Amino acid sequence: MKSQHQVVLSIGSNQGNRLENIENCINLIHQEVGTVIQVSKLYETPAWGFESDAFYNCALLLHSSSSAQKILGQVLKVEKKLGRIRSDQQGYQSRIIDVDLIVFDDEIIQSEKLQVPHPLMQNRKFVLLPMQDLRLDWKHPVFHKTVSELIAITTDDSICIIVQDLRNPLQEIPLEQFNYIAFEGNIGAGKTTLVQKIAEDFNAKTVLERFADNPFLPKFYKDPNRYAFPLEMSFLADRYQQLSDDLAQFDLFKDFVIADYHIFKSLIFAKITLAEDEYRLYRNLFDIIYKEMPKPDLYVYLYQNTERLLQNIKKRGRNYEQNIQAGYLDKINNGYLEYIKSQTDLNVLIIDVSDRDFVRKHEDYLFILNEIQKVIR
Repeated sequence: MKSQHQVVLSIGSNQGNRLENIENCINLIHQEVGTVIQVSKLYETPAWGFESDAFYNCALLLHSSSSAQKILGQVLKVEKKLGRIRSDQQGYQSRIIDVDLIVFDDEIIQSEKLQVPHPLMQNRKFVLLPMQDLRLDWKHPVFHKTVSELIAITTDDSICIIVQDLRNPLQEIPLEQFNYIAFEGNIGAGKTTLVQKIAEDFNAKTVLERFADNPFLPKFYKDPNRYAFPLEMSFLADRYQQLSDDLAQFDLFKDFVIADYHIFKSLIFAKITLAEDEYRLYRNLFDIIYKEMPKPDLYVYLYQNTERLLQNIKKRGRNYEQNIQAGYLDKINNGYLEYIKSQTDLNVLIIDVSDRDFVRKHEDYLFILNEIQKVIR
């Protein structure tokens, strides 16, 4: 299930440097509204509904967890930053920038300030042709027709000319050059949420740890001494099986694999939770398995201080986690850092997210992508 909304925006400009206006608008939307996933070609189209200079138009696909109403408000702020002054004058006007919210998932929204899908999209080639470039698996929820079918029956006979390709901001972060990326972090660091978001934005196959299905986990938090060994053994077996299966199965429709754990985390946790004799036995088994496991092309460790981790754990409300102590989290963090220091052949990136909220703040999510981009460069 997708955690983000798919939003289509239409952008136009017919005043000043039209290309620069469009490019600046795309960048601002990517920085301040949501992740720009795809951008259409740039079209030159005649003014629609009034006499004026020709427009440059494009469409883009946006991923965002915000509501349609919030996105509309953010888009209006972007227009204002770029110099758009909306007036109460009736009818169509020339404008330095114009952004319309065309599609929000498959929803139908009828409110005073927002109508989705845009009520005139089927009559406007300058919306339909750029939107067709996005190649969406989408049907108009009212007319039950694809974009191509709407183009075939539109009454708009305007001549729309392709001018050039437009830059997609995500093209600067070519994560697909990695076959396998692993994100790690302490309990409550948010690695699973981040992995799911990146996978949606970059078309990646996810490998997510199946901790919720482990019957020993709640028992371990109640009685660590009794259940530590069966817990760690069950996790090791499950992680080995999952990674072996998922990394071996090539997905033709995905660009790379991204996981919310690396198999080595098994040893880090076992060293903390097991008695010395149990750990020696566990280590022997682990070493045999570890030799067979593929190493990630990029290993990202999300560091968060213990105070923030405890807040996150409390906020997400899993009953069996609520008695986790700060000392236990400190040991886990130290275990990860010791492991990272010992790895000479692993491509490691440590990102301090203690003061970041990449779930609710888009700029913090972009901060993480930019840190990864530095490694790629």
